[in-house]
Amino acid sequence: MPFTVEAVCASARKGEPKHAVGAVRIVPDSGVEGDAHAGSGPRQVSFLAGEDVDSLRAEGLTLVHGAFGENIVTRGIDWRKAQIGGIVEIGDARLEITQLGKECHAPCAIYRAAGRCIMPDRGVFARVLQGGIIHVSDRGHYRFGSGS
Repeated sequence: MPFTVEAVCASARKGEPKHAVGAVRIVPDSGVEGDAHAGSGPRQVSFLAGEDVDSLRAEGLTLVHGAFGENIVTRGIDWRKAQIGGIVEIGDARLEITQLGKECHAPCAIYRAAGRCIMPDRGVFARVLQGGIIHVSDRGHYRFGSGS
């Protein structure tokens, strides 16, 4: 499934909204360089569909990219169809889906700022198999099944 990168985001502290930047370096078995969630573990990089953010904006919420702590905002893919073991490729970067949704710490800074959090239901998490630089407007591809 092809998609476009709408935004890339990072922050130095956990539990806070991330800030949109022009590009991020993805480091193997770590995540987004300089991001609070970088390190070994299953949730190195987070994805969220721009369409899901749009649905909240339509309800009247004022949201910027990174408001939910997501690293990569996409356009053109429904992450609800993702499966554990699916492979995401963006440029040279290659990631494996490790988790669908997450338990949210209530109420975290993101929840307080946005009024609610959609990461528990709509967020997708991955570990980095191969590093690279991801820019806004890059095209990516998702495929089902393991490719390790």
